[in-house]
Amino acid sequence: MQEATKHATAPMGEPAEAGGRVRSRESARTVPAHARGFWYCFGGLTFFTAIMQALSGIVLAFYYQPTPERAYASIFYISHYVKYGWFIRSVHVWGSRLMVVFIIIHMLRVYVTASYKHPREMNWVAGVFLFIITMAFGLTGSLLPWDQQAYWGTAGAIALIEKTPVVGDWVAHFIVGGDTIGPSALSRFYSGHIMMLPATLAILLGVHFWMVRKQGISGPL
Repeated sequence: MQEATKHATAPMGEPAEAGGRVRSRESARTVPAHARGFWYCFGGLTFFTAIMQALSGIVLAFYYQPTPERAYASIFYISHYVKYGWFIRSVHVWGSRLMVVFIIIHMLRVYVTASYKHPREMNWVAGVFLFIITMAFGLTGSLLPWDQQAYWGTAGAIALIEKTPVVGDWVAHFIVGGDTIGPSALSRFYSGHIMMLPATLAILLGVHFWMVRKQGISGPL
């Protein structure tokens, strides 16, 4: 009887033991003393800001209407009639600016401390792509209010893209969906802002975090 009970409870004990070993390995990973300084916080701050952008963006997407006729009116409705809408939109607007600042500081810290060198070259490449995605979020989101500032700000950015050698004109035409900023541009910017860019960001963040966990935090300068 005791032998049968032992065999019956063995499978239940194995996952618990495996979980204990995993927790033991994870708890053994300590943050180096040099990585507890102020300048090492900006990677985490960038990720935290990205989470806040995602949450506030989901709320805004419930009310925003991506058409030339309704885009500006829906933004006005969010800011003046939705309960705490002005606050949620402010979090999203200022969060986008802080995210750019944080990721720039983070990349400068990585460069200054030479954390991009072997064996972390591919992690640096992933970080560069994350920076590009962050800039793309700013570009696509800037047109969505569909006011004068949004229009002319986007027009200036597209003009800069057109100056890119060889592929500039093609890229600008593809982004805008034509020769001028109109309904096609608004539709493409919105779809990119809420679907393509978030999916790409999630994949790159997963790769970035996986490599950090695998390689560990770089040593001091």
